[in-house]
Amino acid sequence: MYILIGLMFAVLYALLVAAGAYVGVGNFFFYAVLAVVMLFIQYIIGPSLVEWSMGVRYVSPEEAPELHQMVEELARAAGIKKPRVCISKIQVPNAFAFGRSISDGRVCVTEGILRLMDRSELRAVLGHELSHIKNRDVTTMTLLSIVPIVCWHLAWSFMFSGRRDRGNAVFIGLFAFLLYFITNLLVMYGSRIREYYADKGSVELGNPPHQLASALYKLVYVSARAPKDALKQMEGYKAFFLNDPSKAVSEIRELSELDRDMNGTVDEEELMNLRRSKVGVGFSDHLMELLSTHPNMLKRIKNLSTLSTMRETRVIY
Repeated sequence: MYILIGLMFAVLYALLVAAGAYVGVGNFFFYAVLAVVMLFIQYIIGPSLVEWSMGVRYVSPEEAPELHQMVEELARAAGIKKPRVCISKIQVPNAFAFGRSISDGRVCVTEGILRLMDRSELRAVLGHELSHIKNRDVTTMTLLSIVPIVCWHLAWSFMFSGRRDRGNAVFIGLFAFLLYFITNLLVMYGSRIREYYADKGSVELGNPPHQLASALYKLVYVSARAPKDALKQMEGYKAFFLNDPSKAVSEIRELSELDRDMNGTVDEEELMNLRRSKVGVGFSDHLMELLSTHPNMLKRIKNLSTLSTMRETRVIY
């Protein structure tokens, strides 16, 4: 992840230097300031935009005592300040974390997931989200996402600059577009890395791997049967979620063999059966994963099967 962050900002620095050499120091300074200002604005108003767009409502311990209890236990085990707890009016089951920093963390569950998960599965999901907060994933992804945004603005600026030596400007603009595409892929790659680490973090907080696997399986199963209109409304938010609801239809086919007893959950034995099996992912699935913010679900659950529950910190259920 450190290599990825270094690579992304090396790309941005190289592009800004090239642009600065072409348009002059004054304009170079302008683009540098623009990048900082955009990052600052995104950092400041980001949580408010999430709250508004996802219909977030903060709940007190009196309103949701069990939810608060689980979050408090997990925060204590993770060694972080207890995040603010909220519920989204979205009916499709899912969960997400957001905020500006560890001390400003917020964890949110949708109304749909509260009806779907049992306590152990929901706790595993919350462990995943608190791991995002502990690992500073929100801040990291905000930093990474600013790079393609700057590349995009530079590309448009040079493509339609109207300068006399338009040929060189167009060349720089096309190069910036290429970097925009590449850095977008790198941002999605970084997001997939963070999902694996958050899964691992949930297990380290004392949640058995099969509970998180079962939660992921349920999310895919229900999302695959959700109305298309409901999924379209969530298209802009899916990077926040535990899984990508728009991929659920294709993922449920891959996971069909996982639930051997057809009871709608994944138990420890079924997860161990997957551990002993060879997972084959086709070219189209690899391509879909490349263009996604979330890992291929079969690979992700396979990875969970290799993790052992760490109970260095005892948590009372």
